[in-house]
Amino acid sequence: MKPIEPPDSHFVSAAIGWLELGNAHEAAAELAAVAPSLTQHPDVLRLWYQIHAQENRWDLASETAYTLARTTPEDPQAWTNLAYATRRKPGGGIPPAKEILAAARQRFPSEVLIAYNLACYECQLGNLPQARDLLREAFKLGNATELKNMSLKDPDLEPLRPEIKLL
Repeated sequence: MKPIEPPDSHFVSAAIGWLELGNAHEAAAELAAVAPSLTQHPDVLRLWYQIHAQENRWDLASETAYTLARTTPEDPQAWTNLAYATRRKPGGGIPPAKEILAAARQRFPSEVLIAYNLACYECQLGNLPQARDLLREAFKLGNATELKNMSLKDPDLEPLRPEIKLL
């Protein structure tokens, strides 16, 4: 995809800056100034996703992530974002988010965050043997020390916390 050029790149940079400052409202105002021809550009869609997520507008975040996943199907983060937003949007939940990531895992078998998030979903669904296997897989795929520390704080993995401490 062609890079965004000035003046639109300036609006994108400003939106990134506002997001880094935690101000999704100002980020949205900057991003709204981008030319209409760029509304489906992956960089613009990623920023809209971040804005909607920061505002807990999970229905809009899910729509944006869906468009991004269709636009950039080779980007595993697009699928992770779609699952994350789907879980949180009204009428969503863990089962549809799990379906999204299970399909993404077929496409990206070595993607650590997909395995990790699937472990979280399985744990929340009460499927502890599957959650253990997926968490072990995530530890093999990524930095095991960082993932262990993250998983010990993750409320989704609370039922496995005693076991995680021993890994």
